[in-house]
Amino acid sequence: MKGSIMVLSADLISPLKRTEKMNTWRLIPLSTNDAFRNMAIDEAILNARVAGQVPNTLRFFRWQPSAVSIGKNQIPEDEVYLDVAKQLGVDVIRRISGGGTVYHDFEGEVTYSVIAKTSDIGSNDITAVYTKIYEAITDALRLLGVPADFSSGDVKNCPNLNVNGKKISGSSQTITRGVVLQHGTLLRSVDLQKMFQLLKLRNVCCTQAADIAKRKITSIQDELGHRVLPETVVKALEQGFKAIFKIRLEEDELTPNEVEIANKLYKEKYLTKEWNFSGKTA
Repeated sequence: MKGSIMVLSADLISPLKRTEKMNTWRLIPLSTNDAFRNMAIDEAILNARVAGQVPNTLRFFRWQPSAVSIGKNQIPEDEVYLDVAKQLGVDVIRRISGGGTVYHDFEGEVTYSVIAKTSDIGSNDITAVYTKIYEAITDALRLLGVPADFSSGDVKNCPNLNVNGKKISGSSQTITRGVVLQHGTLLRSVDLQKMFQLLKLRNVCCTQAADIAKRKITSIQDELGHRVLPETVVKALEQGFKAIFKIRLEEDELTPNEVEIANKLYKEKYLTKEWNFSGKTA
C-alpha cells in the first residue's frame, strides 16, 4: 500500500543469520600477563557474560612471571613452599575456581579460558561440560600429532587429559547463574624439578616428587621430541574448538566495561593478601 511502512517480524529474519550470530564466539588472542591480572580478566569476563553484555568467549594466555595458582578452598601454606616461590620470583594466587594446586610455567604452558553459557555447550552437568571442552583440546592435540585420552577424574582430581597414562592438560571450573568459567593448562614443555621445588606433596621430598611425576606428567614437546611454539598450540586449539563446538571465532578485545572491572578486581582483590591467603574480600 502506498505510503505504508513494512515492519519485519523477527520470525521472518533468516534462520541462517540467527544461527550464525548465535554460533559466533569471541576470541581473545594469546596475551601475557602476571597471575593477578590473568585471574582478574577471567572473572571480569565471567561477570560480563552473566550480565549478558558479551558473547561466549574463548581466551588464551601465558603467565609472566611464572605462578602457582591454588583452588578457591585451598590453604596456600599447605600446598606451596612459599619461601621458595618468593626466592624464585614465582607469584602465588588463589583462583575463584575449585580444583588443586597448579604450577604455571611461562616457558612451558599455554592456558585457555572458556566463558560460556552451559546451555550453549549442551549441558548443565559439570562432567559433561568438562568432557565437551576436552573433546576440543583432544582434537587440537590430534592436529599436533599427540593422541590423548579423557580421564573423568575422581574425588580428589578434576577431569583431565592423558597421553599413555600421563597427564598433559588439567583444568578447573566455576559456574555462576548458568555461565561456566573453565580455565585450564596445556603443557608445551614441563620443568618437573622447578614444579616440585614449589608444590608440596605430603610425606614426599621435592626430588622424589619430581621422579614420581616423570611417570605421571608429560608435554607436547616430550611426546613429539621437538620444540613447538605457543602460537602453534593456540592455532591448533582454535581449530579444535571450532570443529567440536561447531562455532565461528571472531577475534576481538575486552570491552571498556570488562577492562574497568578487571582493573578493580586486580587492585582490590587479586593483589591482596586477604584474598590470596585467606580467601576473603573487602
